[in-house]
Amino acid sequence: MIDHAHDLASVRDATERLLTAIGTLDDASVTEPSRLPGWTRGHVLAHLARNADALVNVLRGRPMYVSAEARDADIDQGAPRALDVQLTDLRDSAARFQEVGAEPADWSRTVELRNGVTDTAARVPFRRWVEVELHHVDLGIGYELEDLPEEFVQREIEFLADRFTGHPDVPPTRLTDGTHAWRTGREAGEPRITVTGSPADLLGWLAGRRDGSGLTVEGGPLPALPPL
Repeated sequence: MIDHAHDLASVRDATERLLTAIGTLDDASVTEPSRLPGWTRGHVLAHLARNADALVNVLRGRPMYVSAEARDADIDQGAPRALDVQLTDLRDSAARFQEVGAEPADWSRTVELRNGVTDTAARVPFRRWVEVELHHVDLGIGYELEDLPEEFVQREIEFLADRFTGHPDVPPTRLTDGTHAWRTGREAGEPRITVTGSPADLLGWLAGRRDGSGLTVEGGPLPALPPL
């Protein structure tokens, strides 16, 4: 069962780690490329702030973004801001998300995210946790997939494996880190491909952050995953 209060606390902790790390940067560092193609670190930070506000919209029953174009424009506009402005925006938007998360609500209700995707309200804090943790890694400032909390890694592997389950372009695949195992891909028949690796390497491949070269594959080539 999803514990939204637990996940809200985890988001708070992850955000504090992020803010502490960002605080060691300077204005020039914010303008440098991130690990995401075409985005500077400033783009990543602006996206994180606007994503917090977008998820507030979701929890209040409003559209997540006015439009895809408005989302992209807000990120581009916010990217070149000075470090102190980025920090204040990220801190304030994170506080707004925590505030709406603390309000009495029916957490079993269905909410709508981008592109018509729906989920339960209780899962929204975990989705925010994903944004904070993975984009902290994307900044390329010393926080790596291996540094992510173990609980987060296991849950995100499960979440992404579920996301690709039933996808016609992904063959039936078994994933394992030697201790835990997951299934993904087309559901017809038993998995013929087994992908083995460390939790960080499995997550990196599933989340599009690593090319899978650190994984061992049996039964066929490493499956090509569709974009997230």
